[in-house]
Amino acid sequence: MEIRKAQRSDAQRAFELRTLAIRSECKDHYSDEALTLWTEGSATEKFMDTVEQNFHVVMFEGEVAGTGMINTKDGMIDAIFVDPRFMGMGVARKMMAHLEQLAREAGLAQMKLDSTLNAAPFYRRCGFSGDKVSTYHSPRGIQLDCIPMTKSLSE
Repeated sequence: MEIRKAQRSDAQRAFELRTLAIRSECKDHYSDEALTLWTEGSATEKFMDTVEQNFHVVMFEGEVAGTGMINTKDGMIDAIFVDPRFMGMGVARKMMAHLEQLAREAGLAQMKLDSTLNAAPFYRRCGFSGDKVSTYHSPRGIQLDCIPMTKSLSE
């Protein structure tokens, strides 16, 4: 497994991976209607720009197995998605370690994210804290329950 900066040519795969991960892992925590709205459509130019500018990808056996991004100005983590075929193999943990390293290199004191309800236990194992359910307003205009979480980087 290796991590590299995403390229524009990774955008379609990143969008497909996002859809697969949401439909697979979130189905017991969100309504069918919410999942449909969340995953409908296709990769837009804006999404492709975001992938090219901000995403990192985990490569496994020559394939994009996971994605992630961090805003190194405010420490916001987003787009942590793993292809269901590669779940349980440490892909997300490797991405989180990579993003934490980028945060440390940027001199950030903390990282933050809005966790899906199903992913909160994973983020807690990665050192994040937060329990209060809030509402996430997605760029696509969808409102979803989430758990805002933070991790201090000062040790």
